[in-house]
Amino acid sequence: MNLILETERLIMRPFKFSDADALFAMDSNPKVHEFLGNNPLTEIEQVHDYIKSIQNQYTQNGIGRFITEIKETKEVIGWIGLKFITEEENSHINFYDIGYRLRKEFWGKGYASEGAKAWLVYAFNEMKITTIYASAHIDNIGSNTILKKIGLQQKEQYSHQGIPCYWYELKNKLQ
Repeated sequence: MNLILETERLIMRPFKFSDADALFAMDSNPKVHEFLGNNPLTEIEQVHDYIKSIQNQYTQNGIGRFITEIKETKEVIGWIGLKFITEEENSHINFYDIGYRLRKEFWGKGYASEGAKAWLVYAFNEMKITTIYASAHIDNIGSNTILKKIGLQQKEQYSHQGIPCYWYELKNKLQ
């Protein structure tokens, strides 16, 4: 996959195996996984498997989460992007989800909102997606704030794998 998205401060590009150390630093942090089921990674091999699965998504679905770097320094801060969800979630299947996960030291700086907005533009203008969905743990104030800030509408509360979540959606106004 050759796609690269840029914003004022960010570069978002496909995952590479050379990103493993930065991803492990993020996903081994218990605070990062606080609202994700509390299962931080414990071995770097788990990151290698994750990178393979993301690269498979690129091939199978033409899209997936993208590594996110600070444009100025090329430092990997996490990932932002779209994912085509093929398993049922909240009575939906085969839908596009927008998501993000950043290293804790980059929280609260506007990076997730900035990158996610760029992905919404790409999804609606280039991919012609009609509706984007997202979910967030009901207690994850930061993530819920970001989703609302980028324009998604909170629709309902549901349980995903035993985790209480809010369900969001945004319709493409161009369609």
